[in-house]
Amino acid sequence: MWADKVIREAPDGFGFFLKGAVNDVGAQSVGVPGTIAGLHELLTKHGTWTWDQVFQPAIRIASEGFVVTAELARTWKTQGRFPERPSLLQRLQFSPEAHRIFLKPNGSPYEAGEILRNPDLAWTLGKLAKHGFEEFYCGSIASAIVTELETHGGHITRSDLENYRVRWQEPLHTTYRNLEVFSAPLPAGGLTVLQILKILEGLDLNWMEHNSPDYIFTLSQAFKAAFTDKVRYCGDPEFVDVPVDVLLSEEHNRKWRERIERGEVLTVPRLGVSEPHGTTHITVIDSEGNIVALTHTLGSSSGVIPRGTGFMLNNAMVGFHPLPGHPNSIAPGKARISGMSPTIVFVDGEPFLVLGAPGGARIVSGIVQVLLNVVEFGMSPIDAVSAPRFDSQVHEIECQARIPSWVIEEVEKRGQPCIKFPQSYGGVALVQLAMRSGNKWVGASDPAGGGVALPG
Repeated sequence: MWADKVIREAPDGFGFFLKGAVNDVGAQSVGVPGTIAGLHELLTKHGTWTWDQVFQPAIRIASEGFVVTAELARTWKTQGRFPERPSLLQRLQFSPEAHRIFLKPNGSPYEAGEILRNPDLAWTLGKLAKHGFEEFYCGSIASAIVTELETHGGHITRSDLENYRVRWQEPLHTTYRNLEVFSAPLPAGGLTVLQILKILEGLDLNWMEHNSPDYIFTLSQAFKAAFTDKVRYCGDPEFVDVPVDVLLSEEHNRKWRERIERGEVLTVPRLGVSEPHGTTHITVIDSEGNIVALTHTLGSSSGVIPRGTGFMLNNAMVGFHPLPGHPNSIAPGKARISGMSPTIVFVDGEPFLVLGAPGGARIVSGIVQVLLNVVEFGMSPIDAVSAPRFDSQVHEIECQARIPSWVIEEVEKRGQPCIKFPQSYGGVALVQLAMRSGNKWVGASDPAGGGVALPG
């Protein structure tokens, strides 16, 4: 439906630029929301609080307001790298409702330290707490969503909401050395995390100094190998026959490994698409040993707020390939691929590491690096999430500014182009980590973000 609107693929791999940005902002960019149904399903099967109880803290915060953090205020003012991609501020300016709630009367965003209140959201959450999750898909909230989208040319219908169902799938898993690693199933990004580990398993990373030229070159080629397979094969498994066993097999990954060991510089044949930044991750471990690693995204958000509801709808359609014939092409009822990769690592049958991150397509490479920081280099949790990171998903290696120039120069001598980010922290996911140490769990939150590790 958008084949005639394609301008170009985004150079950073985050989707395609379309005429009018129809896949990125506005009513047509919205996919059927699954969050409320998903959280209700989790609570019903595994929760200990009532549906009404879990809403009360959020209702209070929405009503009383919260202090705008420095990270959030900075994000609202950040201009994107590409003019075709609307900034977050432009998304807040997109609709009168968004403008009214998230901007001051003069149109400027809130500053760090100021209080932002959202009484409309408090009302919506109160309705959900009282009437159940069905209110979102069949009741007054559903009516508000459909009215807003139909008025502005969106594709979601009342029946789409009423017929939405949560899909339960087994997590993917494989081994890495003496570890058993479980990660999010397709169409999320766990398969790519696991494949990178399988490629690296046959290499002796331990002799390489952390973030040395050898290490950066080797790990980046492994990234590009797995992302190449993601582009070629990955999509919603209910629509696409993804060869998961082959992609995790030793035979398949040995071929990639041999090319890397020969010093070959790989190139990803342009990414299919993956959602832009705008994601949240939380890990919770309770006193009984239950673990939740949950990643949630609105993409970068559509800018659309159904009148009176206070919540912004997703722009999930940007996560699809806009041209037909691709494993991730648009189809009715289909879910788009994403980079979200909540991961749990076991040693001798016991959970050892829990990782997750926001960061779009770079979630995968961020999680792999932090995992290796612990397993291969023995870092503590805070050191593991704080160490400099890099990413490579198309051809160049993109490095945080803290990686020394002489290291980058040595990598470039191998024919591998590199780019330095202007920032020292951030840009390659915001990894959240919990690690078991004896009978205790120790947490660490990426210092580039606004997260925090809290004891139980």
